[in-house]
Amino acid sequence: MAPGLVRVALRRTLKDVKHVEAVRPRRARGLVREVYRQVERDFGMLAPPMALHSPSPEVLAAAWLMLRESLVAAGVSGRADREVVAAAVSAANDCPYCVEVHAMAIGSLGQPDAAAALAANAPGEIADDATRALAGWARGAGDLPEGVSPAAAAEFTAVATAFHYLNRVVTVFLGDSPLPDQVPESARGTAKAVLGHFLRPGTPPPAGQSLEFLPATGADGPDWAEPGSTLADAFARAGAAFEAAGTDVLPPRVRELVRRELKAWDGRPPGLGRSWADGPLDELPPAERPAARLALLVAKAPYQVDDLVVAAARRDPAGDRGLIELVSWAAHAAAEELGRRLSLRPRGEDVSRDGG
Repeated sequence: MAPGLVRVALRRTLKDVKHVEAVRPRRARGLVREVYRQVERDFGMLAPPMALHSPSPEVLAAAWLMLRESLVAAGVSGRADREVVAAAVSAANDCPYCVEVHAMAIGSLGQPDAAAALAANAPGEIADDATRALAGWARGAGDLPEGVSPAAAAEFTAVATAFHYLNRVVTVFLGDSPLPDQVPESARGTAKAVLGHFLRPGTPPPAGQSLEFLPATGADGPDWAEPGSTLADAFARAGAAFEAAGTDVLPPRVRELVRRELKAWDGRPPGLGRSWADGPLDELPPAERPAARLALLVAKAPYQVDDLVVAAARRDPAGDRGLIELVSWAAHAAAEELGRRLSLRPRGEDVSRDGG
């Protein structure tokens, strides 16, 4: 399969986004068009996990800020190590779409054994000790490898946070593979190789170029990021956009309930059934429960979201923007909490020797 055909096939997968209609590239205007252009320039393709956010331009920009500045932009850590974190988090969250994409990227960067182990959700089989430790840390099961600087640790935490977010959104809105169903089984190996080539980075683009898409907040950013750093600024801007989106679509009681449940959560899947959500939801007025159920499921068990849950939560059957904003707020609330738990140093530690 030729590279051009893979690009066309990937763009066509936008029509397979579930529950909402993604803006097609030729119809993109304003902020959506500007973000799309930068995604294609810096990531190599208009990735459906980004494009699905397009009904809400500010949320699209927020998702891109987190992905670009954590995974794609230049930093003190290497792209291969960041891809290991992305794939390990995605495997732990049972997001086959993201595992497939980022395992292909790892393979294209010269680590086929790590790619195979992470694709099989078997990080213990990674041969290299440091890579195995990094994958274990990303899953919350161990420390970072020795010698990782505070600045690199912040970058890894940023990647983990971004993928705790993306895994949840992808699980709700996309299928199990980045390749369209129309690609025959006989061609999927070749298509994956070509896609891996697209994902193989060249010279990383300069950090901070996505910040222009969202206004500055004046906030310090997450505790794991050095104050004043590009990562702190990017995640503060993105967090403000997600919070504004959630405020527009979810009542204060619902947002507080989700945050409280996340604080008390041990991070493990709550189970196959959805009865675990009934108790918390009982404290809300009946009119608020459908949206709260969707938000709670996205945060703690996105694999339990189905068409009925989504339909019940829609305030307006045509309201794609509202649905994206609800799901994104809940996914970000969970990612923010889980990223905080990976933090390895207190705010204020001297990291000047690492750059920024």
